[in-house]
Amino acid sequence: MPVTVTRTTVTTTTTSSSGLGSPTILGSPRALTQPLGLLRLVQLFSTCVAFSLVASVNAWSGFAGHWCMFSWCSCFAVTLIIIIVELGGLQARFPLSWRNFPITYACYAALFCLTASIIYPTIYVQFLSHGRSRDHAIAATFFSCVACVAYATEVAWTRARPGEITGYMATVPGLLKVVETFVACIIFTFISEPNLYNHKPALNWCVAVYAICFILAAVAILLNLCDCTNVLPIPFPTFLSGLALLSVLFYASAMVLWPLYQFDERYGAHPERWKDASCQNKHSSYVCYWDRRLAVTILTAINLLAYVADLVYSARLVFVRV
Repeated sequence: MPVTVTRTTVTTTTTSSSGLGSPTILGSPRALTQPLGLLRLVQLFSTCVAFSLVASVNAWSGFAGHWCMFSWCSCFAVTLIIIIVELGGLQARFPLSWRNFPITYACYAALFCLTASIIYPTIYVQFLSHGRSRDHAIAATFFSCVACVAYATEVAWTRARPGEITGYMATVPGLLKVVETFVACIIFTFISEPNLYNHKPALNWCVAVYAICFILAAVAILLNLCDCTNVLPIPFPTFLSGLALLSVLFYASAMVLWPLYQFDERYGAHPERWKDASCQNKHSSYVCYWDRRLAVTILTAINLLAYVADLVYSARLVFVRV
């Protein structure tokens, strides 16, 4: 019998289907003794140790250090808030949808810690001289990896299973929205230099694509976090499908235009890295123009794949009224 698509988020009546094996005990210290509570303590401890080790030796100068410090500190702070809310049983007073917020945050935190675990040792740690500062930086990288695994495990545990009634952000399309917005933010950091795109209208179009798709995906996330999916003039599933299709078309054009105008000699670009004069700078915290162009190309491809998967899953996802 066909099922009618009615809305995108529904309430759950049990917490035992999240893959944790037992229901979560809320409003009690016993919440921390459950698997999810213990996992969040690991997240809290590992992020705290990571930024404490780095701060104790002041090993966080430059872009890479500031990004990693921001990632660890923000993850620690939000995880602490989540633990306090669940210990106090304050979910009903929390300003955002508790069906959608924890898994949305866990997915963002996993991505933040993943990038910190890659960027910090690659761009920063290798340039430190042997000694206390380098030892602390290596240890911080290890705890950052532990935090990344812990947050990814929470996402795997609490995501929607086939046939399960849950919030939209726990579904594959919802999690893909998180990936899409996060990758777009990384793209924005690499194109922060206007000289990378101001000289060609086609490259300005690519920047517009990144901005438009980011805003639309962020709106979809915020509507779910605020339980406001019914305020749109069209059904929310229609909005999601249209958003995914539009984003695929936009990113496909950027996937063609960005590398064409950034690496093709016919358009005044440099296909080889050694030809870019900005890449002669050996400073550890500096990312030259050619590397930025390559990074944006790779990230554009990643987001294009994410939007294609989003479109496929959005077309197949079934929402049930309860």
